[in-house]
Amino acid sequence: MLTGEIRNQVDQIWNAFWSGGVSNPLSVIEQITYLLFIKRLDDLQTLEENKAETLGTKIERRIFPQGKDDKGRAYADMRWSRFKNFEPRDMMAVVDEHVFPFLRNMGEEGSSYGIHMKDARLGFSNAGLLARTVEMLDKIPMEDRDTKGDLYEYMLGKIASAGQNGQFRTPRHIIGLMVELTQPTPDDVICDPAAGTCGFLVAAGDYLRDHHPKLFHNKARRAHFHEKLFHGFDFDPTMLRIGAMNMTLHGVENPDISYRDSLAEDQMGDAGRYSLVLANPPFAGSLDYESTAKDLQRVVKTKKTELLFLALFLRLLKTGGRAAVIVPDGVLFGSSKAHKELRRMLVEDHKLDAVIKLPSGVFRPYAGVSTAILLFTKTGVGGTDNVWFYELLADGYSLDDKRNELLPSEKLGPVPAEALADDEHDKNNLPDILARWQQRDGEEQDRLRTAQSFCVSKDDIAATGSYDLSLNRYKEVEHEEIDYPAPTEIIRELREIETEISNGLTKLEGMLG
Repeated sequence: MLTGEIRNQVDQIWNAFWSGGVSNPLSVIEQITYLLFIKRLDDLQTLEENKAETLGTKIERRIFPQGKDDKGRAYADMRWSRFKNFEPRDMMAVVDEHVFPFLRNMGEEGSSYGIHMKDARLGFSNAGLLARTVEMLDKIPMEDRDTKGDLYEYMLGKIASAGQNGQFRTPRHIIGLMVELTQPTPDDVICDPAAGTCGFLVAAGDYLRDHHPKLFHNKARRAHFHEKLFHGFDFDPTMLRIGAMNMTLHGVENPDISYRDSLAEDQMGDAGRYSLVLANPPFAGSLDYESTAKDLQRVVKTKKTELLFLALFLRLLKTGGRAAVIVPDGVLFGSSKAHKELRRMLVEDHKLDAVIKLPSGVFRPYAGVSTAILLFTKTGVGGTDNVWFYELLADGYSLDDKRNELLPSEKLGPVPAEALADDEHDKNNLPDILARWQQRDGEEQDRLRTAQSFCVSKDDIAATGSYDLSLNRYKEVEHEEIDYPAPTEIIRELREIETEISNGLTKLEGMLG
């Protein structure tokens, strides 16, 4: 966890940008990402130099060439450890006129380090702001992977409070829940086709480190983890840079974070490639048929992005692959032909495992849309017997725009550090979801449909005619039994009341008379 001192340093950096005229949080995090990237390049070369000196060999990977660039500046001056000591105006000149062109050139050459830097530009308004930011970043301890990852997550959290930019951030505890439900393994190949800041991939990596630490003792599995396990796509270059840096700072050396318009490009090369899809794709939009990948239109004829993404997930998964994805409620009960056909496919052609209804406040303050988590397995031959439904009522935070914590931090999330007391379940349902999920083929089968979770048979779902997957379609209301008095008793009481009223009127008339 970050210390209060480090948080204060980050806040100082943020405030320095604001006071320097950079007010867009996305621009701030992008510029910080550039600087962290530059610092990492210097750290990598320093590591190679130390290794070569220790072994008495030549440097295997030289990032900064020897000599000077075409403007006559020594490449050595472009290293963080060198220019951080320069006077502010000289630092500004070196970074703007030499370091950034060097980064863009790395991107053009296709370097794994510089692939997202093709259009990198320095966005600082003055030399003093750059010097202050470099100084503050240099003071933050970046040796520990957890500290680096937490640091970046803390900065990304500031995007979530930025209104329109918040759509790039799924709440971390919801991501954590979806990862815990799917339990990634070291042999998985994971994909998020709408990666954004790569929150799902980062959480999956952290899960593997915590639950499968021995994978790093095996050379092949270690290489798979760093180079072949994580795949994220986005068509926003800024998001790609931020997502790639997020993965890097969380200790994944060479993930596949690449530019792709997932709905517009045919997925023939990637069809059936992935064993796990984790995603919260953008929805509430539509595309022209002409701009949509033809292989997706063959799965389902529609313009709606939320349906096209579901078709994409099925396309990308290999047989036996599983998915945990967030969808708007309309996917569950929409009445169009495409809606019904996709639900039919999930239930009849594959294995629909669960529908977890989320409260509408989960994505506040920037969206109040009602959503659900779908969990399914691609089989191609069916397999759905029962679908497990859960109604998430509380996620540990207030469901208004403030999203305040309802419990101490150690009792939040799907796997809290401290167990919840019985009366705290009403404030955080996430641990209960995991516990009941483990029993979905056991005692959950016997729960009444009046409970917070229950199972519905495939036959009951098919019987709706539209394969309706909305929880309220199947949930039953528990009626309180009331012992009403017999009719004769009611009549007797009414006559007694009538007599009292009559006597009262008689007394009143006597008093007035």
